[in-house]
Amino acid sequence: MPITTCVFDAYGTLFDVAAAARQAAAEPGFEALRQKWPELANHWRLKQLQYTWLRAVTDAHADFWDVTQDGLDWALEATGLEGDAALRQRLLDLYWELQAYAEVPEMLRALKASGLQTAILSNGSPPMLDGAVQSAGIGDLLDDVLSVESVGIFKPDSRVYDLVQERFGCARDQVLFVSSNGWDAAGASGYGFVTAWVNRAGEPMDRLPWTPAHVLSDLTSIPQLAGL
Repeated sequence: MPITTCVFDAYGTLFDVAAAARQAAAEPGFEALRQKWPELANHWRLKQLQYTWLRAVTDAHADFWDVTQDGLDWALEATGLEGDAALRQRLLDLYWELQAYAEVPEMLRALKASGLQTAILSNGSPPMLDGAVQSAGIGDLLDDVLSVESVGIFKPDSRVYDLVQERFGCARDQVLFVSSNGWDAAGASGYGFVTAWVNRAGEPMDRLPWTPAHVLSDLTSIPQLAGL
């Protein structure tokens, strides 16, 4: 069936999760971060994801903002920066205004101009996602922003992917689901979506029962994958 709906993960897919650490490192007063920001950004993101998985399998759901702060605290300690309260606060503030990747606005405009439905499906809480969408200026290019908070469990639980069909009334194979997380794209493939993994870092394929239908280096070709 033809694609009618394009759904995107948010963090790392539309929004650059390393932007907060990179920007803070360039600001006065945070010189200690300048050599460590890539390491901190990697630790922060990995722990953030690991904590969502652990909370999902142990039925200990928490708001993604709490998980984000926990991941940052671990990363700060791992990089020897845990005593800098001003740095911690600045990194958290910047996470609410993450930069979108450069190709995102044009890509979304192409989808909308062709009549496709567009949405975010994210672990993020509604306030966090609203902040990122507004900061990136892409709110008018999205039909909806769907958060796991409405079902109380993180991806890749199938109840999260159910939200797309419930909102848009489409068949699973009419959805192009796009994520920068290989495990997320794999989970959505197992669910029945057509999937694209945005593998910007050139990482190996995750060893899981399912694989993404497409592997991309950025989001530029999404309109073509959607059949435009």
